Amino acid sequence: MSDLLLKNIRQMGGAPTDLLIRAGTIAAIGPDLVAPGIACEDGGGAIAIPGLFDAHTHLDKGLLGHPWYVNDVGPRLIDKIDNERRVKRDLGLDAHVQSMRQAILSSSFGTTVIRSHVDIDTDQGLVALEGVMETRRQLAGVVEIEIVAFPQSGLLRRPGTVELLDRAMAAGADLVGGLDPCGMDRDPKGHLDAIFAIAGKYGKGIDIHLHEAGEMGAFSMDMIFERVCALGMQGKVAISHAFCLGAPDWNMTQGLIDDCATLDLPVLTTAPPSREVPSLQRLLAAGVRFGAGLDGFRDTWGPYGNGDMLERAMLRKRCNSPGKSRWSLFRPTLPWPCRGLATCSQAGDSRPVFDRYRRSG
Repeated sequence: MSDLLLKNIRQMGGAPTDLLIRAGTIAAIGPDLVAPGIACEDGGGAIAIPGLFDAHTHLDKGLLGHPWYVNDVGPRLIDKIDNERRVKRDLGLDAHVQSMRQAILSSSFGTTVIRSHVDIDTDQGLVALEGVMETRRQLAGVVEIEIVAFPQSGLLRRPGTVELLDRAMAAGADLVGGLDPCGMDRDPKGHLDAIFAIAGKYGKGIDIHLHEAGEMGAFSMDMIFERVCALGMQGKVAISHAFCLGAPDWNMTQGLIDDCATLDLPVLTTAPPSREVPSLQRLLAAGVRFGAGLDGFRDTWGPYGNGDMLERAMLRKRCNSPGKSRWSLFRPTLPWPCRGLATCSQAGDSRPVFDRYRRSG
C-alpha cells in the first residue's frame, strides 16, 4: 500500500503522533493529521523507527537452510578461514540462495540497508560476487545491498587475489575490502598499497577488517591513516571490528579514536562476546561515526544470528555502555553512518519501519 495514514504511533519512542505516507514516502509527521480518501490504521502506540542498517555481514556464506554445523577446528583465524573454504566446497554452497535467505529474513525484521562483505578468492573467483549481485538485483526496492569485495583468505599470500579483487570492482562491487595487513599477509605495506590502489583506480571507498589487537592493530591503523591523509580519502574508508580500540591502554586508543574523528573514518562493529570491542561512549564523544552489524550468520564460524538488528543493539548495550540512554545505543543500527548517522525519520524519508512489538512507556 503506497498511501496510508498511521494514527497513534511514537516516533523514536516519543509522544504519540500521526504519520502520513504518500506514494511510499513519508509526507507528514504530526498530531491529528487528516487525509481524506486515504486508508487509515491505528498504530496502537507502536514505536516508529527508520529502516535499520546492518553495517557488517557476510550474505554469501551463511548456512540458513542447511544442517546445524559444529565448529571444532583450531583456534587461529586462519584455521577458521581454511575450514570455511572446505565446507563451502563440500556443501556446494550457492551464494545467491544463501544471500536471498538472509536478506529476506533481515528485511522482515526492519532492515532496509545491508553492507555485505563477499569472499573473493582463488578457489571460487567471482562466483560469490555474482550470486550476491543477483540477490541485490532481485531485492531492489526492498533492501539496499552494498557489496564489499573481500579477500577473506588473504590478499598477497594467495597469488592472483589482487587481480581478482580488481576484477570484482570492475564487475560492480561497491567497496574494496581488506583483512589484517600484518596478521594475515604479514606485509602491511604491500597489502594496504594494493587495496588503496584498487580503490583509487575505480574511485571507490574501502572497508577493511581489522581483527588485530593491541599494538599490532594500532600499527595497522596508523598505516591506514597515513594513506587516507596522503590520498585525500577522508570519509571514504571504514574499519570493521577495530578490536585494538578496545584495548585497556587508553592513552594509545584515545589517540587512534581522535584520528578516526579527524579523518572521518567510521568504525563498524558486531558486538562479539569474546573480544574487546571499541567503547561506544568514547567514539561518540570524539565524533566518530559508528555502525553495528550481524557479521557471520549461522555459518561455519558460529551458530548465532537471527536477522534482528534491534537485538544486536541490545547485545551492544549489554557488553558496552550499560548506563547510556537506550536511544544513543540504538543509533548504530540506523541507516548508514558513512552517509551521516540518522536520529529520526523526517518528512520526505522513504521506507518507514514500525516496531513489530507493542511497547509501553
